[in-house]
Amino acid sequence: MTPLPHRALRALERFNAAHPWDHNAHYHRWILRRLPRRFAAALDVGSGSGDLARLLATRADAVHGVDADPTITARARGLTPPGAPVTFATEDALTGLPDRTYDVVTCVAVVHHLPFVEALTVFRRHLAPGGTLVLVGLSRPATVVDHLLAAVSSPLNPAVGWLKNGGRTAPAPVSMTARTRPAEMSFPDVVRAARAVLPGARLRRRLFWRYTLVWRND
Repeated sequence: MTPLPHRALRALERFNAAHPWDHNAHYHRWILRRLPRRFAAALDVGSGSGDLARLLATRADAVHGVDADPTITARARGLTPPGAPVTFATEDALTGLPDRTYDVVTCVAVVHHLPFVEALTVFRRHLAPGGTLVLVGLSRPATVVDHLLAAVSSPLNPAVGWLKNGGRTAPAPVSMTARTRPAEMSFPDVVRAARAVLPGARLRRRLFWRYTLVWRND
């Protein structure tokens, strides 16, 4: 007979699949609260279906989103209203960024796909003086605090999915169709590497298997 813990895990996975919600979009409003009320230009690295880029456009004169996946980039364009100050391009996040700087650079659940130090160095180079970099990332659970946060997130995850979907089953949102991969760096490793590139960066572990990084180019 299948052990109860395994059966319970499978049941939880089925429930989560029936009531999906985007853990990354959960932090979009949080990101907006870290930014000025108005700014000229923003760059969203790993823009996916464009949800964050469109949200940034409520504050920015112009937003440029880049993503390595041409399919999801095409979806982002199709979901963006005509006339919105948002452009999207299929580009490599390290080598294909426009040769200019931005007042805001955002990157959500993407940097663990990239060479970490190199990516932060590129983001810093594209951030204008006085600009703000906001990153939401994933790290490998490695400490007691990591496992405690995971233990809290596990029961909260289906509860939030249930509430967000009004108790009904639902398909996964477009934003959740992008490719995924597990994180390899632990949070302590992320902190050490990030502060070597971005002195004074503020990093915090968060619920739902995420961490945040905020750095201002003062």
